[in-house]
Amino acid sequence: MADKRDTDLFRALRAAGLRKKLAHAVTDASRKTGAGKRPKLLVTAMASLKTVAADIERQADGKKRNKAKKKATQTRKRKAALSVAARKAAKARADTGT
Repeated sequence: MADKRDTDLFRALRAAGLRKKLAHAVTDASRKTGAGKRPKLLVTAMASLKTVAADIERQADGKKRNKAKKKATQTRKRKAALSVAARKAAKARADTGT
């Protein structure tokens, strides 16, 4: 029965996108635990996955990306204006012969 549960856990982890090496390590660690005990590997893996899940949720929310998008747009506009001014000044210098 333990083997079936381990393969189910392994397949679930792989389906969720975990790499094979980490999925095997987590499965092996879960097999070695006694009742009520949590090995360090499982605890760190759970913490890492929670962090990644929070990052994914934040990215999906889009608020941070919207700020970055607005900032990039402002930067492009500012640089375009500087570019126009620079071309105008270069043309004026060329016309006067300096």
